[in-house]
Amino acid sequence: MADVYLGLGSNIGDKAANLQAALARLAEFCAVLAVSSFHETDPVGYLDQDRFLNAAAHVSTHLEPAVFLTRLLETELSLGRVRTLVNGPRIIDLDILLWDRQVIDLPGLSVPHPRMHERLFVLDPLVELAPEAIHPRLGRTVRQLRETLLSRMV
Repeated sequence: MADVYLGLGSNIGDKAANLQAALARLAEFCAVLAVSSFHETDPVGYLDQDRFLNAAAHVSTHLEPAVFLTRLLETELSLGRVRTLVNGPRIIDLDILLWDRQVIDLPGLSVPHPRMHERLFVLDPLVELAPEAIHPRLGRTVRQLRETLLSRMV
């Protein structure tokens, strides 16, 4: 079984209900072990859109990373995700942030998530669940990544 941390986000419709629906769907193909609180955040990149509701989830799975990613993408589609604009509005967004302590580079999948250390909307919920989890490329804990990012924002 792999220990996996996911990022969840929504900024269309009933955001909390969208996150809850995604968590229910995740439970169909993995064990949902813990979920952070929901964080309201400003959009990044494309700014002309509503604020997001973000969370992190700790899950356990027997699936291989590529198969797990396929199931995540199917879950997004089943909940109404339409990809039209990069960083644009979305009913649901599911990202693999960390997979055990592995570095994974596959077509369409890079773990750890390549920009997680640059995004408070990822680190704030993740630090609730796994403050001491190590980013395998950077060799720093999630807490340290968050502190570094916060210090750059001052």
